[in-house]
Amino acid sequence: MCRTTPLAKLRYHMVGIGGCGMSGLASLLLHRGARVSGSDMQESPELTRLAQRGAKISTQQRPETVPADADLVVVSAAIPPDHPERLAAQRRGLKVIDYAELLGLVMASREGIAISGTHGKSTTTAWLTYLLKQAGLDPSFVVGASVEQLGGGSGVGDGPHFIAEACEYNRSFLNLTPRRAVILNIEEDHLDCYPDLDAIRDAFAAFAARVPPDGLVVLNAQDAQCRTIAPGLRAAVQTCGVDDGVTWQAANITLENGHYKFNVRYHGDMQGHVRLGIPGRHNVDNALAVIACAHDCGVPWDSIKAGLAEFRGARRRLELRGEVNGIRVLDDYAHHPTEIRATLHAARERYTPRRLWCVFQPHQHSRTRFLLADFARSFAEADVVVVPDIYFVRDSERERELVSAADLVVQICRNGGWARYVGEFEAIVDLLAPDVQPGDVVLTMGAGNIWKVADELVQRLGGNLSS
Repeated sequence: MCRTTPLAKLRYHMVGIGGCGMSGLASLLLHRGARVSGSDMQESPELTRLAQRGAKISTQQRPETVPADADLVVVSAAIPPDHPERLAAQRRGLKVIDYAELLGLVMASREGIAISGTHGKSTTTAWLTYLLKQAGLDPSFVVGASVEQLGGGSGVGDGPHFIAEACEYNRSFLNLTPRRAVILNIEEDHLDCYPDLDAIRDAFAAFAARVPPDGLVVLNAQDAQCRTIAPGLRAAVQTCGVDDGVTWQAANITLENGHYKFNVRYHGDMQGHVRLGIPGRHNVDNALAVIACAHDCGVPWDSIKAGLAEFRGARRRLELRGEVNGIRVLDDYAHHPTEIRATLHAARERYTPRRLWCVFQPHQHSRTRFLLADFARSFAEADVVVVPDIYFVRDSERERELVSAADLVVQICRNGGWARYVGEFEAIVDLLAPDVQPGDVVLTMGAGNIWKVADELVQRLGGNLSS
């Protein structure tokens, strides 16, 4: 966003400002001199940082919190239609837009790079940002997670590029018109707003069609749904995968000390050998997308290779929270069956645990109900699964009545797993602390606040939290 853009001269009020995306855009706007206020339900380090940068922050979400002179009231996806601040803004005739619309306005003023897919968006967005920063291209960015190597989850640079996640929820990514777009994978999710997989694929196809003719769409050729949307796109298409005939190919893939190494071929020609700095077979696919975009942005091969090896990942992505007496405690954001399988497999490859304990907090009752059978099959690599109550967000009370965490436990056991329902976080720590042994790995997992169990367990075991 250039310094002369009218966006920088407006006054914004952001409802749900503490979320990753919202706080990132707030930081961008503040950096450019805009006046920003916002509210969220509770204090957080991110709210403190925004206040230090000049934002007026409130944890009282009431009608009077909305400034009378706000030019734009921006609401996060988690804000319901009957939220008091939203209703107050509408009554006063203030312009109300959602996060995705603001993201689209910001991206339109820069050379946008949008990373989409059912899984892997945050890691890939952060990874690409890291490569471009290391190459001196100084991008602006918004990542849906905090990233230590980037100084947080957002940043403003003087380069032309603006890199951001493109979320398919409620078709919000159709607000974006990026110069470059990545589609990592397409699977069933958000079935509270999509009727089926065909509708989800059609939304991704519409997103890819928004890239202009002089732009680039990067597709994962290993994903069957991604392959179907390539024909007819206006932009150039580059494909990534392990098979011959793709634009960017990973060949001779090997695993060494929990990290993958492979050769990279571009249109069949050898480019070089790379080693990834983060674990997980799924990150080979993510790395190829990063390579394709970085190459198109003019990043030289030596810089790409170095960045792939040096990147250490985002917060809550197989993050080591502490190690006490040979017991490792990890935390991850995975909340979809495919993500769960990939994360558990990566944890086994990286740490070779004596026993792998998984504490999984389901996210949304609707997602749990729609994908219950897939969830039940996704824990095969865990020795023990502990399930607290479902994290309640966006769903109706009626949806809450239709499925429970105990239902998931029953299905996991029917699929041959060992699972137990323990509703409260404190009771989970009470269960784990006396039973975990040296060589064990405890992995908390979910998009809610399950990370609190990981941190409390480390402290209960007498260890120090990783910074």
